[in-house]
Amino acid sequence: MVNIFFLQIRITFILLLALSIQNQAVFGQQTKKKHHPIVEKTDTLTAPTFRFHTVIIDAGHGGKDPGAHGAYAKEKNVALAIARKLRDALKEQIPSLHIVMTRSTDNFVELHRRDEIAAENKGDLFISIHCNSSPQKVSTDHGVLLLVYGYHRKEEQLEAIRENSSVYLEKDYQKKYSGYGANDAVNTIILSAFQQKFRKQCIHFADLVNKEFKNTDGRNSLGVREQGVLVLQQSAMPAVLVETGYINNPKDEAYLTSPEGQDEIARSITRAVKKYKKELEAQP
Repeated sequence: MVNIFFLQIRITFILLLALSIQNQAVFGQQTKKKHHPIVEKTDTLTAPTFRFHTVIIDAGHGGKDPGAHGAYAKEKNVALAIARKLRDALKEQIPSLHIVMTRSTDNFVELHRRDEIAAENKGDLFISIHCNSSPQKVSTDHGVLLLVYGYHRKEEQLEAIRENSSVYLEKDYQKKYSGYGANDAVNTIILSAFQQKFRKQCIHFADLVNKEFKNTDGRNSLGVREQGVLVLQQSAMPAVLVETGYINNPKDEAYLTSPEGQDEIARSITRAVKKYKKELEAQP
């Protein structure tokens, strides 16, 4: 374990060193361009505009991992149904988007593999669909919750622990997730880089989704929270986990399992994606 730890540190140091060298090279080129203002102007005019191209939709749990459950529904089935409807709504509303599903059937996909799928497809946004639950058999809590990755205090760990429990169904999970833990130095480096690059975008997109749920659908919301959810930690792009409702609350369960409720959730997330895409592409 110690050797793996130091290997991870060395790899991280090499990557940071390479990035520093690259930045110095770019800076040197930019310094030289100051002697050629005409070239600078041409480069500015021909610079490609950012295009929001790929959305990764992650249906939580699946296969041998049922997730939470209500009186009759399982989280894995509800999450997949909503994820499929979200895929269809995005394709209809934003035909230019490339949509990738981490799973489209009732199969078990390891958490690290979900993030690999996102990275392989060069995703611009990662949306993970889940259902919430409370410790009580019948929950009095209800409504939506938006999660983005962040260090969590001990009193806020319940949700993170529940979502991360899928890890223990995987083979060799100790090796795959050796960097997970609030006191791990490698995890600190990864989180620091994540926060600098994506934290604001994650929170902004989560706010857009939350407003659609509250203002358009009139749903109760528990807001946007930062928690240590692994599937968000390892995604190399803006990522949000959507707790679509409490599956062990009778009213929420009925809503989450109804075609009307699932359609409404998918449409709200789609509207948020359209706004997010428009804002990103409008930036200089």
